[in-house]
Amino acid sequence: MTQITPAPLSVSDPAEAEFQQSLAAALDDANLPTLLAAVVQLTGDLSLLEGKFRPTAMRGPGDHDDGGMPDDVRAELRTLAFDVVLAHRRGELPDAPPLTPEQVLHVLSRCLDEEVPSAQGGMLAEELGALSRATPVIDTASGQRAPHVLVVGTGFSGLCAAIRLDEAGVPYTIIDKNPDAGGTWHENVYPGCGVDTPVHLYSYSFAQRADWPRYFAKQSEVEGYLLDIATSYGIRKRVQFGTELETAEWIEDRQHWRVTLRRADNSTHTAEYPVVITAVGLLNRPAYPNLDGLDSFTGPVVHTGAWDPGIDLANKRVAVIGTGASAMQLVPAIAGTAREVTVFQRSAQWIMPNPNTTRGVEPAKQFLMAEFPGYLAWYRLQQAWKFGDRLHPMLRIDPEWPHQDRSINSENERHRKFLTRYIEQKLADRPELIDKCVPDYPPYGKRPLLDHGWFDALLRDDVALVDEGVSHIDGQRVVTSSGAEHEVDVIVLATGFQTLNMLAPMEIHGRDGTTLRESWGADDARAYLGMTVPNFPNMFILYGPNTNAGHGGSHVLSVEMQVRFVLQALERMAKRNLSSIECRQEVFDAYNGEIDAALDGSIWTHTGMTTYYRNSKGRIVTNTPWTNADYWHRTRRLVAEEFIERTRDQ
Repeated sequence: MTQITPAPLSVSDPAEAEFQQSLAAALDDANLPTLLAAVVQLTGDLSLLEGKFRPTAMRGPGDHDDGGMPDDVRAELRTLAFDVVLAHRRGELPDAPPLTPEQVLHVLSRCLDEEVPSAQGGMLAEELGALSRATPVIDTASGQRAPHVLVVGTGFSGLCAAIRLDEAGVPYTIIDKNPDAGGTWHENVYPGCGVDTPVHLYSYSFAQRADWPRYFAKQSEVEGYLLDIATSYGIRKRVQFGTELETAEWIEDRQHWRVTLRRADNSTHTAEYPVVITAVGLLNRPAYPNLDGLDSFTGPVVHTGAWDPGIDLANKRVAVIGTGASAMQLVPAIAGTAREVTVFQRSAQWIMPNPNTTRGVEPAKQFLMAEFPGYLAWYRLQQAWKFGDRLHPMLRIDPEWPHQDRSINSENERHRKFLTRYIEQKLADRPELIDKCVPDYPPYGKRPLLDHGWFDALLRDDVALVDEGVSHIDGQRVVTSSGAEHEVDVIVLATGFQTLNMLAPMEIHGRDGTTLRESWGADDARAYLGMTVPNFPNMFILYGPNTNAGHGGSHVLSVEMQVRFVLQALERMAKRNLSSIECRQEVFDAYNGEIDAALDGSIWTHTGMTTYYRNSKGRIVTNTPWTNADYWHRTRRLVAEEFIERTRDQ
């Protein structure tokens, strides 16, 4: 590696001298495509993107730190970056004009050596901060009255809503069933629990963090981030913890929601709020399998979504039922602690390799993210594209593609071959495992998973993979569908969440008395833009039906879009003295018809696998058929004509 030797400078300030030495050392470990983008933004010199500094395309997963540049060009770029930052610190660098959305796309496209579609421009410019994602502010000085809002939940969605309500001057009450903030990141504490999205992306655009210790954070680190957010924004002290929404009833003559809140001590009380925002998400109620004999199992039974931190797995024979996201993280974490781990798999999973999955963030990169203007923002933006909408084409079924049993289009097939080779390479020493681990359905048919050491764990002598479902439990034995018996001491249910039973167990009565559950049915939730339902005025659902980006990316991005949309509705209520705002039925129907038609051409309709995305009738309930950018365009501006509005004097 070519080292940077700073030019002789007269630096009388020891702190400045130390900064320069630290900067020079950090630049030797910089991600050069990110560094180039930050330098271009600081200088406004777009010509730097052409010629010798232009990175090559990334091959395979990872960050492509060297950008494919020769050694001498890398050294020249680092020296240029060093000089630019020092000039910026001294005030000698003229302020560059803000980048337009088109320029943001141009910089990103050149630094990744691939063309990012023009439709991405506005959304990515917001993510970068080149465009504002600010939400409306209520003008109380002119007599505008904002309605009081009840926010349910303090995970990513609830905290984002509370922060924006505070900024807008909207009064609110916020509750959470747990004893502290964090939502699913407070509840899920099973060994190995962490994110499957790069954590620099899996965070708020307005509260980015430079000192993440890992590229893919563990549960405690994400929970700590959310607790810090809740504390620093003054939300945590306002939350009514140990409180959940039991019922909500719309009172038409008062234009209010009458709610029943249940405390941790099982006491209840009623209150009235003009507006209710639910922010409980999809992953908040564990799904328990209906297995005969499970209740009479003689040892501990624990669900990954309701983990008992006091459970002792040392020297125990542990059965893990399920091979979804939590199992992928749990098994590598407990292998070597338990005497034996037996994994029961109904179907194999496609698992993505990424060299950053188990890596810590290098101190040099943490320094650059904290001290080099724009470096963190551009690194985050690259992740937003690479882990998000870049993957969307793999989801669309090409009806002319001849191999529909194994893939759905040419790009999906290319990805299938890459992932199959990865599995074969990882399990080369155990060829009998390969057939068990290569799925027989197309990639992305189920939730994409990352390799957190899964295949390494399967290669251990004390880990066994049983590739058949569980029939029942007989005493201390797990019995499979073939009748094989496995004696175990502990059963771990890695069986996911009640994703289709949205907003359960809350009972919500609309304007005509119909409950939301009656309107939806048991597993067929629908909403306009995933947020609002006719007959349920002044109720907004965050991370609701068909808002999950099944192709990848950070759901925090979607949440920020949704919260901005909700704040526009509240601003309209304040400005126009509205008592209620409600989605029109015809708008709701047309939108859901469009959703269903688009989903009909998606990977999730493929009959070769089961997925929690799909309900009992085959409809996709959780996922959106569109790109994140499509959803950004749809939610950026509230269209008043799509809603029924009532004024306070009506």
